[in-house]
Amino acid sequence: MKRNPTEFLREEYNYLKENSLEWKLRVLEGPSAPRCVVDGKPVIMMCSNNYLNLSNHPKIIQASIDATRELGAGSGSVRPIAGNMKIHEEVEKAVADFKGTESSLVYQTGFAANSGLIPQLAGKGDIIISDSLNHGSIIDGVRLSPADRGTDEHQDIGQLEDVLRESDKKGYKKILVITDGVFSMDGDVAQADKIVALCEEYGAMSYFDDAHGEGVLGPKGEGIAAHFGIQGKIDVEIGTFSKAYGVVGGMVAGSEDLTKYAYNKSRTWLLSGSAPPGVAAAQLAAVQVLDQEPEHHKTLWENTDYFKKELISMGFDTNNSVTPITPVMCGESKTAKEMSDGLYEHGVFALPIVFPMVAQGKARIRTIMNAGLTRQDLDDALNAFEKVGKSLKII
Repeated sequence: MKRNPTEFLREEYNYLKENSLEWKLRVLEGPSAPRCVVDGKPVIMMCSNNYLNLSNHPKIIQASIDATRELGAGSGSVRPIAGNMKIHEEVEKAVADFKGTESSLVYQTGFAANSGLIPQLAGKGDIIISDSLNHGSIIDGVRLSPADRGTDEHQDIGQLEDVLRESDKKGYKKILVITDGVFSMDGDVAQADKIVALCEEYGAMSYFDDAHGEGVLGPKGEGIAAHFGIQGKIDVEIGTFSKAYGVVGGMVAGSEDLTKYAYNKSRTWLLSGSAPPGVAAAQLAAVQVLDQEPEHHKTLWENTDYFKKELISMGFDTNNSVTPITPVMCGESKTAKEMSDGLYEHGVFALPIVFPMVAQGKARIRTIMNAGLTRQDLDDALNAFEKVGKSLKII
């Protein structure tokens, strides 16, 4: 029988569907706002990464409009050839100044930064040590490298030191330690000060993916290095404009040597068209807003503390979260999906995170706080959580 080269596509999707593992895309009808419309239903948005509500900030919107009118809809090329515009370099200088690093480099996405840079930082004869709960883009970046791999159990500093000690004894040329800054499913924060100290002791390169820390951690949202008071000591900081900054794009921050190396070696950067002028201008405006308007960051944390405290007082388990990512633990995947459906019916949009994205028995509703939510919004959402949680006997 002649081979059917595309039959696997339908078979695989049907398998996912039968096992409730497929993504069902809902339609956001309008802007990503605290109160929005999803699939025709007015809801309170509780699962957007738009932490500071900056995607709706008038200065950022206007900056994008003005740059598009003045500079066009696209850059026309990759940056190494003819697509390196002045606005791109202005963004990079602003990011470095804000984060307290020598230099920064803007990538097309945070995923492109991880998948394009990790394989260039460690290769044959080297070792990469990665936290067991690191983001999928880190995992894919590690897979693209021929370096040996070591894994430390999540947040286990003692084991990390053991692996570093053993790697040092084996004489690897380079040792690269990679971790998320804020872990996106649990909302806990990497022990950056201890990790950096160990890396310094063993001559390892420290690499933090701070996607969920950008705009969130630190006195003004500068990120995990500022949060721990170790600015300039992390070798590689990966970030994103797609979350708290409210735009789109990735970034790497560190030494000037790092950024020059990155833009000469990362094929995801070298071979992808540069950000359209409107996107770059919005990125720049977002950095400026975060620097000049601290009230957004302040309100984010006030909302986070209130919402988390009220959930816990109701009897919900929020796991180890200490950030605006607050998981509401449900146990089984079926329960988490029923919880999400019930919340939606009560006007709250919050999605379930189920196996295999998390371990069996660890399914949850992952909520993400937004600075644009009012106290009334939070109380309405909490009321829905209480009703649905009691109906499902979660609390």
